[in-house]
Parts: sequence; structure tokens; C-alpha cells
Amino acid sequence: MTYSHLEVRRDGAVTEIVLNRPSKLNALSRALMAEVISAAEALRDDVDTRVVIITGAGAHFSAGADLSEPRDGSEGRLQRRRNIRIGPRLIRAIREIDQVTIAAIEGVALGGACCIASACDFRVAAATAECGYPEVNLGMNLHWQALPLCVQLVGPARAKRMIGLGLRHPAAELAQWGFIDEVTPTGEALTRARAMAADYASRPPLALQMIKQSVNAVSDALTASIMHMDHDQWGLTADSDDFAEGIRAFRDKRPPTFTGR
Repeated sequence: MTYSHLEVRRDGAVTEIVLNRPSKLNALSRALMAEVISAAEALRDDVDTRVVIITGAGAHFSAGADLSEPRDGSEGRLQRRRNIRIGPRLIRAIREIDQVTIAAIEGVALGGACCIASACDFRVAAATAECGYPEVNLGMNLHWQALPLCVQLVGPARAKRMIGLGLRHPAAELAQWGFIDEVTPTGEALTRARAMAADYASRPPLALQMIKQSVNAVSDALTASIMHMDHDQWGLTADSDDFAEGIRAFRDKRPPTFTGR
């Protein structure tokens, strides 16, 4: 299949999915997210791929959601509710990949990109990489059903810190917290991810994939019952004055002033 915003390449038992909008810091447009979903779903019938690496072209993994896409609010609440489901679909598609998944992170992985990384089985990051959830700085909650993934990786207190303050955290700190599995010199995250992939690809795929699915089932046991309304929570925050102020402040490159309205 031909993609406009992705590069998908194969080397033996390892498939690499490359977010390929480097001029936009690989920002997650709706078109790019749809292609990642398509690529992830295409792996369902692929029994030759044993490991999947997700990375970004250029200097960064991804700066997160593409805030330059038009949002005129004219689509109505029902259509908007449909539209915002693409984020949860994206994370679910990555989470449900049968093969072992590894995120190779250079530069930044922010917002939705941090959600993508958390949906993978492992995360390898360059020493200069930074990850974070800046949504709160725009007056919105973290959605895409990614909150439980963060809690599973770093625990509740640090999850509240990461998500509630919206800061960028360096790879070394996140490795101490358990969010990042390995830290490499700058420019070597993909090389290390490939070495890790070769190690997992040498294991029996049937047993390994069942182990992965069982561990995920235990970890995600309560996710569906708790997080089924998180896109509606986003819809609520997206209607707030604070959300509008957060977006204005982001575009004006100034600190926002939130009022709780």
C-alpha cells in the first residue's frame, strides 16, 4: 500500500512505520493518523513480521496533534464526537498489534505522540529526547484513552505530575520513572531499537505474541469501563473558555490565563 504521510519499510522479520512529515515535526494530522491506523491493521494478517518499530523521520518523533488543521466548529456536536474518535482508534490500533512494538524516539514526543509511544510495548529514546503531555496547557484533558497507559508505566503520582503539569520530561528522568526502557546517545535510538527488535524476533513468535496479549489483557482489564467517555470529556473541555484561551496563547506564543470557565 502507498502512503502519503508514512514510510513503511521491511527488513526480514522487522517492519518499521515511520511518521513522515519532517517539515511539520511529524505533527499528527488526521490524514497521518488514518494512515497509521491502516498500517497497524494491515499487520493483522502478516505472520512474517515479528517486531514493529515506530519512529519519526528527521530530528523528531512527533510534536503531537497538528493544531494548524482548521477547526471552525461548524460540524455540530454529533459529527465532532465522531471526528474525535480517531485518536482513540489510533491508540487502540497500535495497542492491538499482535507483534512486539518498539517506539524509537529522537527529539520530542509530545501529546498524541507521547500517547503513541505509551501504546507500544517498549520505548527507546535518545539522551536529548523529551516526552510529555502538554494538553493541560491548552485547557484540555488528556484523552485518546491514553491516561491508563501512562499510569501503568509510571504510577498514579507521577502520572498526575506528567499529565497535570504538562511539562516536557528528559529521557533520563523518564527512564528512572519506567516510562522509557533504554536511553541511547543522540542519533542512535533507531539503531538500538533495531538491535532490540532482532532479539525479540529470534524468539518463538506464537509464544511471544500470546505473552504480550496476556500481559496487556491484565494491564488493561479496567480500561474500557473507566475510559469509555474520555472523548466526551475532551468535547466538554473543548467548549470551555479556557480551551479557547489556551489555543490563542499557544499561537501568540505567550503564557495563557485560565479562569475555569
